[in-house]
Amino acid sequence: MVKLSPYPDEGELVVCTVKDVKGFGAFVTLSEYQNREGFVHVAEVATGWVKYIRDHIREGQKIVCKVLRVDPVKEHIDLSLKQVNEHARKDKIQEWKNEQRAEKLFEIVAQNLKRPVPECFEEFGRPLIEKYGMMYTAFEECAVDPRTLERDGFKGPWVKAFIGVAQENIIPPRVAIHGYLELTCNGRDGVRKIRDALVKAGQVGKGNITIQYLGAPRYRILVSALDYKAAEDDLKEAVDCALDAIKSGGGKGDFVREKGGSCART
Repeated sequence: MVKLSPYPDEGELVVCTVKDVKGFGAFVTLSEYQNREGFVHVAEVATGWVKYIRDHIREGQKIVCKVLRVDPVKEHIDLSLKQVNEHARKDKIQEWKNEQRAEKLFEIVAQNLKRPVPECFEEFGRPLIEKYGMMYTAFEECAVDPRTLERDGFKGPWVKAFIGVAQENIIPPRVAIHGYLELTCNGRDGVRKIRDALVKAGQVGKGNITIQYLGAPRYRILVSALDYKAAEDDLKEAVDCALDAIKSGGGKGDFVREKGGSCART
């Protein structure tokens, strides 16, 4: 989806299409800024000496560049390809793909409302981008919580249509974390007490909690939630529940995070 600003900011990452490659650099068009032209000097194509520029960049290629300078008066944008690492490149490409998908979903909203897309964009599309930064983020927020738009002050018959499209097409992002419970309980009913402690642990929290038997006394506890904070909160609540239950039954318990971090209670 086209950005609201006519020009990118210095330091911003932008998706470009290589238009023309010369020995001194490459001319590109900025996909998110109405295909405005930008320029990548040969010195900004790759680290080190570039003998053959086409070994690094070619016409028709989609690339991610960092904006070095913007001159709106001359309509000139200087870009760097070499200053974008692979991780940043992948993240930016995914963001761009998400916005392309959001554009298609917005068209569906307009179709459901039986209204022209430009009219819908001016009424609520532009305000959504101004509020959430990207249209995809607005769809994603509605998929996670359909009350989001109402809480943020958006009103109108389009709201229901927008939420409906979001919930039908967007799978909310989830994160997963895990650790290991070690539970022991001697006595004739020790097995039952361990089982009861694990069942209680699996019933707490707002996310999805799964407990896997690895071989006594070890159990793997997995938590899936919408974000890391929620996952960590659910994991802590589940672990505390299990350890409290086993302790009250006369047993002992420990919890260990896989990557070194651990907490233990008995």
